[in-house]
Amino acid sequence: MTAWPVYGHIDGPIVMIGFGSIGKGTLPLIERHFTFDRSRLVVIDPEGRDRAIAERHGARFIQQAVTRENYRELLGGLLGAGGGRGFCVNLSVDTSSLAIMKLCREIGALYVDTVVEPWPGFYYDRNVDAEARTNHALRQTTRAEKARSPGGPTAVSCCGANPGMVSWFVKKALVDVATATGLAFTEPRPHDRAAWAGLMRSVGVKGIHIAERDTQLSRNPKPLNVFVNTWSVEGFISEGLQPAELAYGTHETWMPENARRHSTGSRSGIYLLQPGANTRVRSWCPTPGPQYGLLVTHNEALSIADYFSVRDGDALVYRPTCHYAYHPSNDAVLSLDEMFGRAGQRQPAEHILNETEIVEGADELGVLLYGHARNAYWYGSQLSIGEARALAPYQNATGLQVSSAVLAGMVWALENPQAGIVEADEMDYRRCLEVQLPYLGPVNGYYTDWTPLTDRPGFFPEDLDTSDPWQFRNILVR
Repeated sequence: MTAWPVYGHIDGPIVMIGFGSIGKGTLPLIERHFTFDRSRLVVIDPEGRDRAIAERHGARFIQQAVTRENYRELLGGLLGAGGGRGFCVNLSVDTSSLAIMKLCREIGALYVDTVVEPWPGFYYDRNVDAEARTNHALRQTTRAEKARSPGGPTAVSCCGANPGMVSWFVKKALVDVATATGLAFTEPRPHDRAAWAGLMRSVGVKGIHIAERDTQLSRNPKPLNVFVNTWSVEGFISEGLQPAELAYGTHETWMPENARRHSTGSRSGIYLLQPGANTRVRSWCPTPGPQYGLLVTHNEALSIADYFSVRDGDALVYRPTCHYAYHPSNDAVLSLDEMFGRAGQRQPAEHILNETEIVEGADELGVLLYGHARNAYWYGSQLSIGEARALAPYQNATGLQVSSAVLAGMVWALENPQAGIVEADEMDYRRCLEVQLPYLGPVNGYYTDWTPLTDRPGFFPEDLDTSDPWQFRNILVR
């Protein structure tokens, strides 16, 4: 674009927590799309390796960890200084999203994050059971706070690529399928959850995969004893070692032996007594076609299914199955195999591939709505590394899908400053995609006749349900 739109003015301080790959990518987008007082732009990160980038963009850099002990004094002082409505952009690990969100709402600041992140220790606590380490447990903390304190200053929870952008893709894909199947319908209003859920039920969607394939390749082979990824290594390992987790639809007739149901909250899902990054599922993306994905736990698997559930009083009438099906970059796959081969012990070194190292490839991230009259429909972003480089600095394709969603969440919060705590499912998908689409490369929809029963080799007996191809029994690799 020759002239990028300015979406609004931020009249208070902007405080970014975390300056890893996503923070570095988000900063230029804030600079490009908002007006603000540059002297009140602050970046906080415990490591100083990218201080020069922050300062090049006019930010004050504070090299300090945000902790349980200091967050109120540190952030409260920064966000409350000088008047106006502050904006906290939380892109960090090892900081409590809930605690920081509550503080921002207390002092009237706007807030956005990409994940419900806990204080250090949560992901690796051997003294709690598996259910306590699930994303369901983390999500329930923000949902409980939303119920306890409705309305007030806007705090956008879990607004990256996924969770975040994919929730907007689900609504767009649902409208596409409803139209293609000839269903007579009126698109629900942006915030009419019951109408959206009723439409998905009417279309006959049995489930949704957040189906992703990262084909970005580096010029250098992955070294031994280094975990290589195209985004946060810490974030990927943390979520990858959580239990595999998914929302379980009303059409399902079977559960794995090691599956357990959530015992609190919406009870929308199940979790398996095994790590998500070591659990494979069958899925489909346009470029590779059929593929194995990893059933890594993500907030959107629960929030999407919860949003599209239909109830009659207390009785659950309809819910789609929903889960992540992630094929990361080849280097990340090798890194996971190496890590799990040593009993889950992480490598002593880590590396995030940046835009200068990647020589080719794309991140194909979308949603696969399946089980309806047209079988399955994938809708999403097919952003290449070349396009990402051309669109914004400090970005690979994976990072730009995330940082542009953060931008959309900030725009929505600025335009809806008293919406309370919201998830991406509860936002106006049309407005959010309007902001984000210029950064997503080709965004397309594809119908496919593939199912999890297609072209199985047949050399060995399998415990399948041939009466319904879209049973999780057929999707899970056992």
